[in-house]
Amino acid sequence: MAKDKKGKTEAKKAKLAEKKEKQTKKADKKAKIKAAKADGSDVEDVDLDAVLEEYRKQQEQFLKITETVADGPPRPRASSTLLANPSNSNQLLLFGGEYFNGALATFFNDLMVYYIDRDEWRSVTSPNAPLPRSGHAWCRGGNQSNAVYLFGGEFSSPKQGTFYHYNDFWQLNPTSREWTRLEPKGKTPPARSGHRMTYFKNYIILFGGFQDTANQTKYLADLWLYDTQNFVWFNPTLPPAQLKPDARSSFTLLPHEQGAVLYGGYSRVKATVAVNKQTRGGSQGQRNVLKPMVHQDCFFLRITPPGADAPAGAPPTVRWEKRKKPANTPVPTRAGATMAFHKGRGILFGGVHDVEESEEGMDSEFFNGMFAWNVERNRFFPLALRKPRAQKKATGGEQQRVGRRGRAQANEEELLKQLAALQAGQSLEDADEMELDRKGNGSEDVEDKPVREMPVSTEFPHPRFNAQLAVQDDVLYIYGGTFEKGDREFTFDDLYAIDLGKLDGSKEIFNRPVEDWIMSEDEDEDDEDDDEDDDEDEDGDVEMPDEEPEKLFSPSKRKKKQADEDTDATEPETPSTASSEEEETETSTATVDDGLPHPRPFESRRDFFQRTSNEWQEVLMTSLRWKGVQPETLTIKEIKSKAFELSEEKWWDCREEITALEDEQEAAGIGEVVSLADRGEAGAGGAGGGGLRRR
Repeated sequence: MAKDKKGKTEAKKAKLAEKKEKQTKKADKKAKIKAAKADGSDVEDVDLDAVLEEYRKQQEQFLKITETVADGPPRPRASSTLLANPSNSNQLLLFGGEYFNGALATFFNDLMVYYIDRDEWRSVTSPNAPLPRSGHAWCRGGNQSNAVYLFGGEFSSPKQGTFYHYNDFWQLNPTSREWTRLEPKGKTPPARSGHRMTYFKNYIILFGGFQDTANQTKYLADLWLYDTQNFVWFNPTLPPAQLKPDARSSFTLLPHEQGAVLYGGYSRVKATVAVNKQTRGGSQGQRNVLKPMVHQDCFFLRITPPGADAPAGAPPTVRWEKRKKPANTPVPTRAGATMAFHKGRGILFGGVHDVEESEEGMDSEFFNGMFAWNVERNRFFPLALRKPRAQKKATGGEQQRVGRRGRAQANEEELLKQLAALQAGQSLEDADEMELDRKGNGSEDVEDKPVREMPVSTEFPHPRFNAQLAVQDDVLYIYGGTFEKGDREFTFDDLYAIDLGKLDGSKEIFNRPVEDWIMSEDEDEDDEDDDEDDDEDEDGDVEMPDEEPEKLFSPSKRKKKQADEDTDATEPETPSTASSEEEETETSTATVDDGLPHPRPFESRRDFFQRTSNEWQEVLMTSLRWKGVQPETLTIKEIKSKAFELSEEKWWDCREEITALEDEQEAAGIGEVVSLADRGEAGAGGAGGGGLRRR
């Protein structure tokens, strides 16, 4: 008994010591919060122009453009921009963004370059670069591979009480890393954030966004086109009766061969709601509120450049055309789902759906699903990751093809060795002992640096919204994003890569936890209450049932502003089942066989073109004759190159359907399907293999 009492006393002492340690940590946190508040106590009176002028002076101290190897990935940030370098297929460009640690906001204006083949980040400094900002937009120049254009964005005081919106316009040379501020003559777009930009031929297209003032948030619906040849902005005047997109931000704007395509977005619209209190006359009162709206409509922007006989600097003809709602859209509706352009389709990832569960506030559901939006068919296809296919034993035909390639490579090596022997003044008999230099002329030693192994998962990255997406060389890169839990807003500090052709996993390039979140006093009080409850449970020796695992539903901090403005979140009306079926029927009827060669399951782009090369060349020559171009004016190499581009476009257009067929065949135990004609070319052994597969 004495030993038991002594053990209990020691346990109580340990608990008291642990409790004191917790209280000390909380006191330190509160002191940190008060210090942050003291540092930003006058933040509402900060002169943002003076702050930006100080940034400008600091930047002018850089005498030239420098690019240095960074110690690691960039600092965590949200609302930045990520772009595949249009002049180098081994690089990604990252610019700007902001980071909020729960108390203060920090804005960036660093240009970071990620070298994909080296797994290396580099930081670029310049005496002339855009000032720190977030919520800006940029895109590549349409027919200019060596130009990137950036417009707008926002900057705020550390406590985000005062906002400044930019209306400056910049051009970046992605090769030299040189920034140039463009100041076109005439009318220019007003300042904004949350807008989107894309390209069409020699035009840069800008639409939408918002302006945040002290009183309200104003969403924009104006359209602007910048002529990169004549250096002038156009603000087309559209007919009043013409259907056009409503004001919005955070939408998708993808390039198209005849203009651009717009989908979705977010805004808040005015609405009148009933009030529970009744007026003296007995009628129910009403009030005006701002309701959040997640747009699901789709518009096509048709742009017709001026004719050859038009005067210099003539604006193009522009027209908005409303399309049907895309079929098979992600359910439920979600805001903050970002999209990247790839081979005539949009790759969508993430998003958040807000649900009103009680009068106290909103709960949010976050997603990490990925979809492909086929622009021409106007239909979404869900994408799923799968395990890498096991290497199958090569059949007779495959062995023969591999043998031909191997013999060709061996012959090439033999010729190179003989050439090296002659250059060294040795006899041809000594050629076999020569060692070939495979580095290539002018290659750097850094290229031979072994790239580290990166973990690969068959699961998509953690659910989030407003992630930055970019596609480089058929690989989708997912950077950062935001996730909310309680009153906390977490900014992800990670980068993932997904091969869109194979979909064989999500490669984690880097992933760092965020640890410097400053808790509010409310959160501290909640934690203290939880600790007191735990202490009471321990003292009373009351066994509590195990709690359910935590779900990704949390009160959304984004709703605080709406609550302050007395806004009520409502879900958009879902179309009836009949109308949805009609849309899907119309879409499916629009996707009938177009008479073009169709790829087979497990067939690569190269194999598809080799099998159907003659047919694609005939399609190309027929198309050229319709356009008044004689195929005889092109070389054989040009004809084959253009025919391959047509076949590649068809291969990607059918990718979702073929992937589904491949999955079905694998589930049924069916391997690669090869035609009898292909097996006939490979010899009798190949034909036998084809027959077995056919059964």
